[in-house]
Amino acid sequence: MRRCVRAALLCLAFAFLLALYVLNEMAEAEEVRRRRPPAGYRRRRGREVGPRSRCKDVSGSFWNPYWMLPTGVCAVNCFWESAFRYEIGRPNSTGSAENSSGRMHLAVVACGERLEETLTMMKSAVLFSYKPLNFHIFAEDELHDEFNSSLENWKKEFHQKFNHTIYPITFPADTAALWKKLFKPCASQRLFLPLILKDVDSLLYVDTDVLFLSPIDDMWAFFEDFNQTQIAGMAPEHDEPRIGWYNRFARHPYYGKTGVNSGVMLMNMSRIRKKYFKNDMTTARLKWEDLLLPLFKKYKLNITWGDQDLLNIVFHYNPESLFIFPCQWNYRPDHCMYGSNCKAAEDEGIFVLHGNRGVYHDEKQPAFRAVYRAIKNMLCP
Repeated sequence: MRRCVRAALLCLAFAFLLALYVLNEMAEAEEVRRRRPPAGYRRRRGREVGPRSRCKDVSGSFWNPYWMLPTGVCAVNCFWESAFRYEIGRPNSTGSAENSSGRMHLAVVACGERLEETLTMMKSAVLFSYKPLNFHIFAEDELHDEFNSSLENWKKEFHQKFNHTIYPITFPADTAALWKKLFKPCASQRLFLPLILKDVDSLLYVDTDVLFLSPIDDMWAFFEDFNQTQIAGMAPEHDEPRIGWYNRFARHPYYGKTGVNSGVMLMNMSRIRKKYFKNDMTTARLKWEDLLLPLFKKYKLNITWGDQDLLNIVFHYNPESLFIFPCQWNYRPDHCMYGSNCKAAEDEGIFVLHGNRGVYHDEKQPAFRAVYRAIKNMLCP
């Protein structure tokens, strides 16, 4: 009799443990399947989510399309699973008064055919944010009315969750023609933001082809991680030196081992305006407004990527002034074209998507294009 009772108890214990295991596996599977966060969710910071081996070193590109890749490689499955990983909680409330209170400031420069792309970026910023936003839009004159019309309609739908100001493209009068020829017609505008927006303490600059996949508040929180010498924050141009551009082709100084990408850039404007920068043109340190033109004149025949190259030169000589944030905060096609080379995105997810190379508008990177179209076509709440 006792043996039967013991056997029954063992069976019950085994069944209980088995049930716990099954429930745990179901919970993990549900975590992976979730695509988009409901309101009130935020990113997991510094925590591992899901199996680490999901993304393998297989390329997803025009020549090796996503739909031909096996399950689990760095393509559709990996991209979508890493793009949206959240946990319940509120945005961080700690931090310095200058960056954690009031509105967040976001700047963008739009020229030519970039109206739709810019509005889609701004929609993602408003959708994925807690605190109100101030948009600073630098655009060609012919785009002003269209921006105003679209954004005024948005304000009714978003209940005044943001403000916006539209500025003309502005360069120093005596050198405007030079700056307009640098890389793209308006690209170098960002270099002059600290001199134009004199009342703004801190700012997030993004290119028009950027999309937010997590609360912008989390990006803004990186300001709290700046030390006393850091004035700006960017992500590396490449995490894998073997495919890096700067370390293989650059004809000018650049930051660190592989350079930095300026498509997503945190700027402590007050510190930039106050700092005296080391340089290779004079033994004297120069302020921002005195540094830009001599730097451009010296390297104009050696730079390829315009103002991004100039920023790399500046921080090559002032490395203590730059904060580096991980690649999943500026995730580009380069991180998945030659195999998966953004480990942070594999482990924690993609928080900011940067669709350079025109991938939102062609068939070479279907996953990037799908995310862009989903946000573009999303109705305002």
